[in-house]
Amino acid sequence: MDYRDKTVLITGASGGIGAAFARALAARGSHVILVARNEAKLKELATDLHDSHGIRAEYLAADLSEPCASDDVVEEIDRRGLSVDILINNAGVGMHSDFADSDPARIRREVALNVGVLTDLAAVYMSRMTQQGTGAIINVASVAAFQPVPHLAVYAASKAYVLSLSEALWWEGKQHGVKVLAVCPGATDTGFFEAAGANADSVGPRRSTSQVVNTALRALEAGKPSVVDGLYNAVAVAISQVVPRRLALAVAELAVRASGQG
Repeated sequence: MDYRDKTVLITGASGGIGAAFARALAARGSHVILVARNEAKLKELATDLHDSHGIRAEYLAADLSEPCASDDVVEEIDRRGLSVDILINNAGVGMHSDFADSDPARIRREVALNVGVLTDLAAVYMSRMTQQGTGAIINVASVAAFQPVPHLAVYAASKAYVLSLSEALWWEGKQHGVKVLAVCPGATDTGFFEAAGANADSVGPRRSTSQVVNTALRALEAGKPSVVDGLYNAVAVAISQVVPRRLALAVAELAVRASGQG
Protein backbone atom coordinates (compact mmCIF):
# COMPACT_ATOMS: atom_id res chain seq x y z
CA MET A 1 0.00 0.00 0.00
CA ASP A 2 1.41 3.36 -1.03
CA TYR A 3 1.03 5.97 1.72
CA ARG A 4 2.89 8.74 -0.09
CA ASP A 5 0.94 11.99 -0.38
CA LYS A 6 -2.10 10.45 1.31
CA THR A 7 -3.80 12.63 3.92
CA VAL A 8 -4.48 10.85 7.20
CA LEU A 9 -6.91 12.08 9.87
CA ILE A 10 -5.93 10.78 13.32
CA THR A 11 -7.99 11.31 16.47
CA GLY A 12 -6.41 11.06 19.88
CA ALA A 13 -3.19 12.10 18.17
CA SER A 14 -1.40 13.98 20.93
CA GLY A 15 0.21 10.85 22.41
CA GLY A 16 0.18 7.08 22.67
CA ILE A 17 -1.02 5.01 19.73
CA GLY A 18 -2.35 8.05 17.87
CA ALA A 19 1.01 9.82 17.89
CA ALA A 20 2.73 6.56 16.91
CA PHE A 21 0.43 6.27 13.88
CA ALA A 22 1.28 9.86 12.96
CA ARG A 23 5.03 9.22 13.16
CA ALA A 24 4.86 5.96 11.22
CA LEU A 25 2.74 7.37 8.42
CA ALA A 26 4.66 10.63 8.16
CA ALA A 27 7.81 8.53 7.75
CA ARG A 28 6.03 6.80 4.86
CA GLY A 29 5.28 10.14 3.19
CA SER A 30 1.71 10.75 4.38
CA HIS A 31 0.34 14.15 5.32
CA VAL A 32 -1.46 14.22 8.65
CA ILE A 33 -4.35 15.97 10.36
CA LEU A 34 -3.94 15.61 14.11
CA VAL A 35 -6.95 15.94 16.44
CA ALA A 36 -6.91 15.88 20.24
CA ARG A 37 -7.60 18.15 23.21
CA ASN A 38 -4.03 19.21 24.00
CA GLU A 39 -3.15 21.95 21.52
CA ALA A 40 0.42 22.38 22.79
CA LYS A 41 1.24 18.70 22.25
CA LEU A 42 -0.43 18.71 18.83
CA LYS A 43 1.56 21.73 17.72
CA GLU A 44 4.81 20.19 18.95
CA LEU A 45 4.13 16.90 17.16
CA ALA A 46 3.01 18.61 13.94
CA THR A 47 6.14 20.75 13.88
CA ASP A 48 8.37 17.73 14.48
CA LEU A 49 6.72 15.69 11.73
CA HIS A 50 6.95 18.54 9.24
CA ASP A 51 10.58 19.26 10.05
CA SER A 52 11.60 15.59 10.04
CA HIS A 53 9.74 14.37 6.97
CA GLY A 54 8.75 17.44 4.96
CA ILE A 55 5.09 16.50 5.04
CA ARG A 56 2.07 18.74 5.65
CA ALA A 57 1.03 18.44 9.27
CA GLU A 58 -2.20 20.14 10.29
CA TYR A 59 -3.69 20.01 13.77
CA LEU A 60 -7.02 20.79 15.36
CA ALA A 61 -7.55 21.04 19.12
CA ALA A 62 -10.97 19.67 20.06
CA ASP A 63 -12.66 17.81 22.90
CA LEU A 64 -14.36 15.08 20.92
CA SER A 65 -16.57 14.07 23.83
CA GLU A 66 -18.47 17.35 23.53
CA PRO A 67 -21.80 17.39 21.65
CA CYS A 68 -21.43 17.96 17.89
CA ALA A 69 -17.62 17.81 18.17
CA SER A 70 -17.29 15.41 15.26
CA ASP A 71 -19.42 17.69 13.07
CA ASP A 72 -17.19 20.62 13.97
CA VAL A 73 -14.06 18.65 13.08
CA VAL A 74 -15.43 17.65 9.68
CA GLU A 75 -16.55 21.21 8.95
CA GLU A 76 -13.13 22.63 9.88
CA ILE A 77 -11.29 20.09 7.74
CA ASP A 78 -13.57 20.92 4.82
CA ARG A 79 -13.06 24.63 5.44
CA ARG A 80 -9.31 24.13 5.13
CA GLY A 81 -9.85 22.41 1.79
CA LEU A 82 -8.43 19.08 2.95
CA SER A 83 -9.50 15.66 1.70
CA VAL A 84 -9.10 12.63 3.98
CA ASP A 85 -7.72 9.47 2.37
CA ILE A 86 -7.21 7.47 5.58
CA LEU A 87 -9.14 7.81 8.85
CA ILE A 88 -7.68 6.51 12.10
CA ASN A 89 -10.25 6.51 14.88
CA ASN A 90 -8.00 6.26 17.91
CA ALA A 91 -9.56 8.61 20.48
CA GLY A 92 -11.04 6.74 23.41
CA VAL A 93 -11.40 6.68 27.16
CA GLY A 94 -11.97 4.04 29.82
CA MET A 95 -13.35 4.24 33.35
CA HIS A 96 -12.33 1.61 35.91
CA SER A 97 -15.04 1.21 38.55
CA ASP A 98 -18.07 -0.81 39.53
CA PHE A 99 -20.89 0.16 37.18
CA ALA A 100 -23.23 0.94 40.10
CA ASP A 101 -20.70 3.43 41.47
CA SER A 102 -19.99 5.14 38.15
CA ASP A 103 -20.83 8.76 37.45
CA PRO A 104 -23.54 8.78 34.74
CA ALA A 105 -21.98 11.87 33.17
CA ARG A 106 -18.66 10.06 32.79
CA ILE A 107 -20.43 7.06 31.29
CA ARG A 108 -22.11 9.32 28.72
CA ARG A 109 -18.72 10.83 27.87
CA GLU A 110 -17.17 7.38 27.49
CA VAL A 111 -19.90 6.17 25.16
CA ALA A 112 -19.91 9.44 23.20
CA LEU A 113 -16.17 9.24 22.57
CA ASN A 114 -15.67 5.50 22.11
CA VAL A 115 -18.83 4.89 20.09
CA GLY A 116 -20.50 8.09 18.93
CA VAL A 117 -17.57 10.06 17.54
CA LEU A 118 -15.99 6.99 15.96
CA THR A 119 -19.26 6.15 14.22
CA ASP A 120 -19.89 9.72 13.09
CA LEU A 121 -16.45 10.11 11.52
CA ALA A 122 -16.56 6.66 9.95
CA ALA A 123 -19.97 7.44 8.42
CA VAL A 124 -18.83 10.73 6.91
CA TYR A 125 -15.55 9.55 5.49
CA MET A 126 -16.59 6.06 4.41
CA SER A 127 -19.34 7.65 2.34
CA ARG A 128 -16.81 9.91 0.65
CA MET A 129 -14.28 7.11 0.19
CA THR A 130 -16.94 4.88 -1.34
CA GLN A 131 -17.78 7.58 -3.87
CA GLN A 132 -14.08 7.91 -4.71
CA GLY A 133 -13.56 4.15 -4.88
CA THR A 134 -10.58 4.25 -2.54
CA GLY A 135 -9.65 4.90 1.08
CA ALA A 136 -8.99 3.22 4.40
CA ILE A 137 -10.31 3.35 7.97
CA ILE A 138 -8.53 1.97 11.02
CA ASN A 139 -10.59 1.79 14.20
CA VAL A 140 -8.69 1.17 17.42
CA ALA A 141 -10.60 -1.42 19.44
CA SER A 142 -9.12 -3.60 22.21
CA VAL A 143 -8.71 -7.19 23.32
CA ALA A 144 -11.53 -6.24 25.70
CA ALA A 145 -13.81 -6.32 22.65
CA PHE A 146 -13.93 -10.11 22.76
CA GLN A 147 -15.57 -10.60 26.15
CA PRO A 148 -17.28 -8.70 28.97
CA VAL A 149 -14.89 -7.22 31.54
CA PRO A 150 -16.24 -6.53 35.05
CA HIS A 151 -15.19 -3.13 36.42
CA LEU A 152 -14.44 -2.00 32.86
CA ALA A 153 -17.93 -2.87 31.69
CA VAL A 154 -18.73 0.15 29.52
CA TYR A 155 -15.25 0.26 28.01
CA ALA A 156 -15.34 -3.42 27.01
CA ALA A 157 -18.87 -3.07 25.63
CA SER A 158 -17.88 -0.02 23.60
CA LYS A 159 -14.90 -1.85 22.12
CA ALA A 160 -17.10 -4.84 21.24
CA TYR A 161 -19.20 -2.36 19.27
CA VAL A 162 -16.11 -1.02 17.52
CA LEU A 163 -15.00 -4.52 16.52
CA SER A 164 -18.44 -5.54 15.27
CA LEU A 165 -18.96 -2.31 13.34
CA SER A 166 -15.51 -2.46 11.78
CA GLU A 167 -15.86 -6.01 10.54
CA ALA A 168 -19.26 -5.23 9.02
CA LEU A 169 -17.84 -2.13 7.32
CA TRP A 170 -14.90 -4.19 6.06
CA TRP A 171 -17.36 -6.38 4.20
CA GLU A 172 -19.27 -3.42 2.80
CA GLY A 173 -16.15 -1.45 1.96
CA LYS A 174 -14.29 -4.14 0.04
CA GLN A 175 -16.92 -3.95 -2.68
CA HIS A 176 -16.01 -0.30 -3.23
CA GLY A 177 -12.23 -0.26 -2.82
CA VAL A 178 -12.33 0.88 0.82
CA LYS A 179 -10.29 -0.98 3.43
CA VAL A 180 -11.58 -1.12 7.02
CA LEU A 181 -9.68 -2.61 9.94
CA ALA A 182 -10.17 -2.97 13.69
CA VAL A 183 -6.88 -3.26 15.55
CA CYS A 184 -7.19 -4.80 19.01
CA PRO A 185 -4.29 -3.99 21.34
CA GLY A 186 -3.85 -5.35 24.83
CA ALA A 187 -1.79 -3.62 27.49
CA THR A 188 0.24 -0.93 25.74
CA ASP A 189 2.72 1.72 26.87
CA THR A 190 0.28 4.62 26.60
CA GLY A 191 -0.77 5.45 30.15
CA PHE A 192 -4.34 4.46 29.28
CA PHE A 193 -4.80 1.97 32.09
CA GLU A 194 -3.32 4.33 34.65
CA ALA A 195 -5.70 7.06 33.49
CA ALA A 196 -8.57 4.59 33.83
CA GLY A 197 -7.48 3.75 37.38
CA ALA A 198 -6.00 0.31 36.67
CA ASN A 199 -2.59 -1.31 36.33
CA ALA A 200 -1.76 -2.51 32.82
CA ASP A 201 0.74 -5.05 34.13
CA SER A 202 -2.12 -7.07 35.62
CA VAL A 203 -3.57 -7.87 32.19
CA GLY A 204 -0.45 -9.11 30.41
CA PRO A 205 2.89 -7.90 29.08
CA ARG A 206 2.93 -4.41 27.67
CA ARG A 207 3.51 -3.79 23.98
CA SER A 208 4.99 -0.61 22.56
CA THR A 209 2.86 1.80 20.55
CA SER A 210 5.09 1.25 17.52
CA GLN A 211 4.44 -2.50 17.71
CA VAL A 212 0.69 -1.87 17.71
CA VAL A 213 0.98 0.45 14.71
CA ASN A 214 3.15 -1.98 12.76
CA THR A 215 0.65 -4.77 13.45
CA ALA A 216 -2.20 -2.55 12.24
CA LEU A 217 -0.50 -1.41 9.04
CA ARG A 218 0.52 -4.95 8.09
CA ALA A 219 -3.04 -6.16 8.64
CA LEU A 220 -4.48 -3.25 6.66
CA GLU A 221 -2.18 -3.98 3.75
CA ALA A 222 -3.15 -7.66 3.92
CA GLY A 223 -6.84 -6.74 3.68
CA LYS A 224 -7.82 -8.18 7.06
CA PRO A 225 -11.02 -7.06 8.84
CA SER A 226 -9.45 -7.18 12.31
CA VAL A 227 -6.22 -8.07 14.06
CA VAL A 228 -5.12 -8.70 17.64
CA ASP A 229 -1.74 -7.18 18.46
CA GLY A 230 0.86 -9.52 19.94
CA LEU A 231 1.10 -13.29 20.32
CA TYR A 232 0.24 -13.28 24.04
CA ASN A 233 -2.91 -11.27 23.38
CA ALA A 234 -3.90 -13.40 20.38
CA VAL A 235 -3.61 -16.59 22.44
CA ALA A 236 -5.55 -15.06 25.33
CA VAL A 237 -8.34 -13.97 22.99
CA ALA A 238 -8.48 -17.40 21.34
CA ILE A 239 -8.79 -19.10 24.72
CA SER A 240 -11.51 -16.69 25.84
CA GLN A 241 -13.61 -17.70 22.83
CA VAL A 242 -13.65 -21.42 23.64
CA VAL A 243 -13.92 -21.56 27.44
CA PRO A 244 -17.34 -21.27 29.11
CA ARG A 245 -18.57 -17.68 29.27
CA ARG A 246 -18.77 -17.64 33.06
CA LEU A 247 -15.18 -18.83 33.34
CA ALA A 248 -14.03 -16.10 30.96
CA LEU A 249 -15.83 -13.53 33.11
CA ALA A 250 -14.22 -14.87 36.27
CA VAL A 251 -10.75 -14.75 34.73
CA ALA A 252 -11.35 -11.22 33.45
CA GLU A 253 -12.38 -10.06 36.91
CA LEU A 254 -9.32 -11.67 38.48
CA ALA A 255 -7.08 -9.84 36.00
CA VAL A 256 -8.73 -6.51 36.78
CA ARG A 257 -8.68 -7.07 40.54
CA ALA A 258 -5.01 -8.04 40.36
CA SER A 259 -4.31 -4.38 39.68
CA GLY A 260 -5.26 -3.70 43.29
CA GLN A 261 -7.95 -1.31 42.11
CA GLY A 262 -10.96 -3.59 41.58
